[in-house]
Amino acid sequence: MTSNERDTLLHTLKARFDKHPQRHAGIAWPEVQARIESNPKALKALQAMEASGGEPDVIGRHPEAEGFVFCDCAAESPAGRRSLCYDRAARESRKEHAPASSALEMAAELGIELLVEAQYRQLQQLGEFDLKTSSWIATPPAMRKLGGALFCDRRYGQVFTYHNGVQSYYAARGFRGALTV
Repeated sequence: MTSNERDTLLHTLKARFDKHPQRHAGIAWPEVQARIESNPKALKALQAMEASGGEPDVIGRHPEAEGFVFCDCAAESPAGRRSLCYDRAARESRKEHAPASSALEMAAELGIELLVEAQYRQLQQLGEFDLKTSSWIATPPAMRKLGGALFCDRRYGQVFTYHNGVQSYYAARGFRGALTV
């Protein structure tokens, strides 16, 4: 990443941080910026989140690890991360029309993790997201072993958690990620 790209990303992140103070009450931007600048992997992951349409923003402090949690705060599931089945095994099991990637593969490439259900619900308390799309979330291994995966959305003023086969994918389903910096 060039210094100009880094500066542009930091400017974008700061502008979003300033525009949505309700997402990170009690957190000061200079502290966040210092952590980002001291972590090249985080800077790269945040750039990837931004480039794929995630609009990352700080949504709080990590409850166990020292640091801040960034999450995709785009109104809808990030446009550059849709039409994906759940994981690589699911993608490879498709006999026809396999997508180019999967949610777990792409998350690993970006350097982020899929939200767990509690994180998704926490995000929904900070705004209304996925009114027209849905997002895969991290699925318990026992459920995945049986061929299922979880996704969430917001409809009719409520947040819903659903299940689907891991190999399914839809143009309106993507995934949201989280990154601790």
